[in-house]
Formats: sequence, C-alpha cells, structure tokens
Amino acid sequence: MLERIQETATFLKGKMHTQPETAIILGTGLGSLVNEITDKYEIAYKDIPNFPLSTVEGHSGKLIFGKLGQKDIMAMQGRFHYYEGYTMQQVTFPVRVMRELGIKTLFVSNAAGGMSPDFSIGDLMIITDHINFFPEHPLHGKNIPYGPRFPDMSEAYDRELIRKADAIAAEKGIKVQHGVYIGTQGPTFETPAEYRMFHILGADAVGMSTVPEVIVANHCGIKVFGISVITDLGVEGKIVEVSHEEVQKAADAAQPKMTEIMRELINRA
Repeated sequence: MLERIQETATFLKGKMHTQPETAIILGTGLGSLVNEITDKYEIAYKDIPNFPLSTVEGHSGKLIFGKLGQKDIMAMQGRFHYYEGYTMQQVTFPVRVMRELGIKTLFVSNAAGGMSPDFSIGDLMIITDHINFFPEHPLHGKNIPYGPRFPDMSEAYDRELIRKADAIAAEKGIKVQHGVYIGTQGPTFETPAEYRMFHILGADAVGMSTVPEVIVANHCGIKVFGISVITDLGVEGKIVEVSHEEVQKAADAAQPKMTEIMRELINRA
C-alpha cells in the first residue's frame, strides 16, 4: 500500500507546478467552487496510477490544481464511495496521497439527510463530530506509519476552523446549523426506523461518505473542516420518498451559500 501511495504521489509531483497545503473534496454542494479556481490545471483520475474511478452520476473524476484567492489548492472533483464496491483503502487512498504531497488542511462537503427537528431542506450543517457506522474501518490492517496505531479522534473536526466558519457565516448573514454526522455504507436511503435509530444514537444528519476520509486525514495529521447540505429530512412526519435527482437539486440550490463560506474559510485558514 505505501509503495502505491508513494508511486502515485511521485507521478503527481512530476505534473505539479504549485505546492498546495490545502485540499478540498468537492462533494455535493461544492461543485461550483471549481469555477472560482484560477491558474488551474487538471489531471484526470484515469491518468493517475493506482487511482480508482468515480462511478456516481454528478461526480466528475479529476484532480484540479490552482489558486483560490491567494491560496494554492488541490481539489478532488469526484470522490469514491464504499457503496460503489471499493474497499476502504481505495476510498481513502487519495487522502493518503495528499499527505505525501504536503497537504496540511482538508475541506470536505457532502449531502445528508437531516434528523434534527430544527433542520429544513437546504440548511448548511457544520460538522462538529461524527459516528462511524461503516462495516469496515479505513485503518483496518497493517498500520501505515503516517500516524499511530491507535489515533486520537477527540477533535476529528478542527475547532478553530469551525469557529472561523461561524464568524464568516455571521458576517455574510448565512444561517448555519451544527451537528453530528453519521456515515453509513448506502446505497439505499434510510428507512423511517433507521432515521429514528440514528437520531437516538446522537446523530443529526446521515450520509454515505466523509467519515472514512476524515478518519484517515486525522491519522495523517491533516486538519479537517466538514460541512453538509441538508437535502432531505428524516424527521418523523416529514419523511417523503427521495431520489438522487432531488438530493442533487436541493444541493445545487444551497451551493452559493456553501461556496461563499468555504471560499472565505480557505483563504483565512
């Protein structure tokens, strides 16, 4: 595994002419941020040794390098999901490559089903913590010497970045929620009973990504900020049939607000 990570990083270093310390996983709700990256150059996943390929509609497959404001950044346009049939090692492979490339801070976004009665469709939820409900752990197996065998997860989402995001949201007049995200394997959306169970467990939103990448980022010593767009509701009395298209539509409507917060935060981080 380490050899493959280093092989991929060496390939990318040969193509890169910037030195970013900030990476973004452009999940649902952050696609339009791509349009704000200047001086950009791209590398398709299919051209990168050892990289998996994204198979989900709405998820492109390329690494983008360039500037966001004054910051050199790298962005993943299209992430990998456990439900696509990948192992956790494949899902989190890009994060380990980021570590080899010198990334210090990772920003992630996703679409999620809201379970707090205070949430509405289109709300932005800053992730304060998570619950790992995946059947496979991304650090299972031999420890890669990027971090300890038993990594601490008491601050999986960086408190200082959360504080800055709150300040930006207040400045811009953007309403944000805070909450705990629970990551599940998918690809089905939740049943009403599952929504109830997850809320009882302490989760405010549920989705099918993010948690594995965040665990591996913490193991690698990379600081993390995460944000969810609430695209459907798992609140009793408000649960309706949901489709991927409807999730995408709700996420697109919330994009300008999420993009504004993330752009500012990246430049202040």
